[in-house]
Amino acid sequence: MNILVNTKDMDKNEWLEWRKKGLGGSDIAAIAGLNKYKSAMSVYLEKTGEVDIEDTAGEAAYWGTVMEDVVAKEFEARSRHKVRRKNHMIHHPEHPYLLGNLDRVLIGKKELLECKTASAYLKEEWKDDEIPAAYLIQVMHYLNITGYEAAWIAVLIGGNHFIYKRIERDDELIQYITDIASDFWNNHILKRIPPAYDGTGASSDLLKQLFPMAESDSEIELPDDADDLIDAYRFAKEREAEVKKSVLDAENRLKGMIGEAEVGIARNHLVQWKNTKPRETFDTKSFAKDQPDLYEKYVKIGKPTRRFTIKETK
Repeated sequence: MNILVNTKDMDKNEWLEWRKKGLGGSDIAAIAGLNKYKSAMSVYLEKTGEVDIEDTAGEAAYWGTVMEDVVAKEFEARSRHKVRRKNHMIHHPEHPYLLGNLDRVLIGKKELLECKTASAYLKEEWKDDEIPAAYLIQVMHYLNITGYEAAWIAVLIGGNHFIYKRIERDDELIQYITDIASDFWNNHILKRIPPAYDGTGASSDLLKQLFPMAESDSEIELPDDADDLIDAYRFAKEREAEVKKSVLDAENRLKGMIGEAEVGIARNHLVQWKNTKPRETFDTKSFAKDQPDLYEKYVKIGKPTRRFTIKETK
């Protein structure tokens, strides 16, 4: 195992600086468009040091770190495998920019353990033999760096459901990971050529963070390929409208079949159209008129946002 640096007792800022020297498991998932908290562009900005990127994982990442020991100990108890912590940042023997921080390794075996926590809302992603794609990419990245033949992933779901699974090495997937990581590092990071923004939520969040406000009355000439993107945007919006209409068409026809009933029974499905609790709303306009002083005292002004539109030029 090729050690880059000992991370024991290393503070977070120093650890983040070392991470800039290469691509880690979560970075690879982001480059592949599979990390919901990070985009390829945010990886580029982090590694080049051009912008300090806000950690959007927030509480989820914090509690994942806090619960790592608990998950590791439970894995030992249930699997009967003994594990130990690896306090090192390691790198690939041939590609030194491929980095990894392993949670644990199994004693006496060339196998590693990745510890996770997940929301109860995500339990379907873990059913049967399923593993979320971002985590599968991350684990394969670590197998690539270490040369190990297998990995275990243990996850505590919703704070009360524990599962663990064994993942065999997949050399075809590992080659794919190596190829996209090498291309990104050599052709984007080293050459200082930023990647394109993609359609992930992580890219949307990054754009809001980088450009929260526009300069009033400012204009900029867009490159020639902007018109191609505008055509693609409009085509997608038209398709979106067609899909929404198709959804509403099927929904309304089913509602017509159900009528005053609460549940409709089809051959393979139950269709529900239930009553909901009446929504309570606050009449802000009337309150501001009747109690202007109290309204001024308690009103909160939110942060301004930017609205995206496309119009034909005259």
